[in-house]
Amino acid sequence: MYILGIWDGHDAGAALIDGSKIIFASNEERYTNRKLEVGFPYNSIKAAIRHAGIKPSDIDYVAFSTTDLSKTIERLIPSLKESYYLFRRRKIPKPHLERLRRMIKYTITLYGRNAILDQINKSIIAKYLKKIGIDKAEIIPVEHHIAHAAGAVFTNNKREQLVITLDGLGDGLSGSISVFRDSELTRIKSFPSRDSLGILYEQVTSILGMRELEDEGKVMAMADYSYPFKLEENKLRDLIKLDHGDIKARLHPAKQYLHIDSIAWQTPREQLAYMAQQLLEASIVRLVKYYIDETGISDIAMAGGVFSNVKANMKLRELDDVESWYVFPHMGDGGIALGAALYVAYQKLGKTYYKMSPYLGDSYDYNYIEDILKSNNKISYEYEGDEAAHHAAELLSENMYVLWYNGRMEYGPRALGDRSILARSDDDTVKDNLNLYVKKREWFQPFAPSILTEDIDKLLIYDDKGKPLYMTMAYRANEENIDMLKSVVHVDNTARPQEVVKSVNPVYYELISRFKKLSGYGVILNTSFNLHGYPIVNRPEEAIDTLLKTRSKYLFIDGFFIEAVK
Repeated sequence: MYILGIWDGHDAGAALIDGSKIIFASNEERYTNRKLEVGFPYNSIKAAIRHAGIKPSDIDYVAFSTTDLSKTIERLIPSLKESYYLFRRRKIPKPHLERLRRMIKYTITLYGRNAILDQINKSIIAKYLKKIGIDKAEIIPVEHHIAHAAGAVFTNNKREQLVITLDGLGDGLSGSISVFRDSELTRIKSFPSRDSLGILYEQVTSILGMRELEDEGKVMAMADYSYPFKLEENKLRDLIKLDHGDIKARLHPAKQYLHIDSIAWQTPREQLAYMAQQLLEASIVRLVKYYIDETGISDIAMAGGVFSNVKANMKLRELDDVESWYVFPHMGDGGIALGAALYVAYQKLGKTYYKMSPYLGDSYDYNYIEDILKSNNKISYEYEGDEAAHHAAELLSENMYVLWYNGRMEYGPRALGDRSILARSDDDTVKDNLNLYVKKREWFQPFAPSILTEDIDKLLIYDDKGKPLYMTMAYRANEENIDMLKSVVHVDNTARPQEVVKSVNPVYYELISRFKKLSGYGVILNTSFNLHGYPIVNRPEEAIDTLLKTRSKYLFIDGFFIEAVK
């Protein structure tokens, strides 16, 4: 049985599963080269079918998510979706009626789904699918926050879980609380779109001059450059109230935007960022503590865009009440294609666990890569095979940075050692060069470390509540070894690590192990293989193009060592 999950909104994508495993998952941005693509995921669907070696007609079920009024209008009039994409990413001049446009958006998105909207959306999706030969599959809508919850719970191998979803909004909701017990997933609470923590944080992002649904991580990083103050002094505090496990926003989202904007006029940007971060952390800590007490379940699984905030996640992990934590690796809307497919598998097959891998995307064989290399006269190359990881480690030990491309593309927003730019973790000079000349990012954004599993408790204040395999959690650095982490800790001495396990990524593990033999410690800087504002590279051609555009020296692609010709 083949179940295809699709998502055709913000960060569109597709995922393919069968009765035993997750076969493929990717996002449309990796094919169109438009970050957080919103178009129908034709390329992702075709890639999934191609990888599985099946025909479109072999698909039994298609799961898709979100049939609220706003999404229905976008599907009926795709130009509106494209127009908002360009507006949100600030690819067009600021419209004259920009504020009015926001007010309309905040009103329409409050309306949820119903049976009529479900049928309209199924009909639209069926027309899209028919274009690529999927015309026999049963099409099943899955509610937005059920898709988020399914992604978290059905890839986390726990018999009993408290499942929390929080994001901006979808299907009239901004979050949910569910219990997974005795192989049954049961929702016990939902939070309306009007009362959205995610929308509040998104509004602060926009008011600070950044791109909503994209730059919230910058707000989180900027917050640590504010002087601290107590929650009682937070000017945003009264906008959100938590009472007996309920979230209530004081104002309609449209009025809330105007209120935050008026506060921002007299507030330094670092302080406004701090206010948003402090309020978010305090709110979700209180929320989770309440439902742990209510349910008696201390193993928590989380999904939704709010949980891309690794500093807030850290506050939850540090709660004594939390026994274990798990954040779905593709926690934002880009992950609900897989979540929707997993929920349909749960409904049709009763399957409640799929082993999760972060490497679910495309890969390319030796002949394809060599043909691409041969056709480019701006590079030289040689095949090193297994020795490529050792060579890369040696270059890192000599204070070089390398572009590293190996195996299947990562699924989700983080580069995890298959499409990464690597450097030493103890050298601020390398970090500054990456920021200024390669990534071209804001100076206050930190890089992240990849750490061998056997070294992680030496470098971080670590616990056994969960493994940070997917860079979804922040940890405090061990002060005794802080010099080894100069280029991968934030100003507050926290880091967002990837714990590198041999069984998960043996080639990357070998690279860092070799570096450890040369330097004495098993940690390196890992940042995503892309230019700022663009998706992580997918094809070998894109990796080579990035090498040349950034005037970098060294690139490795699946055992090939590549240099630009001077």
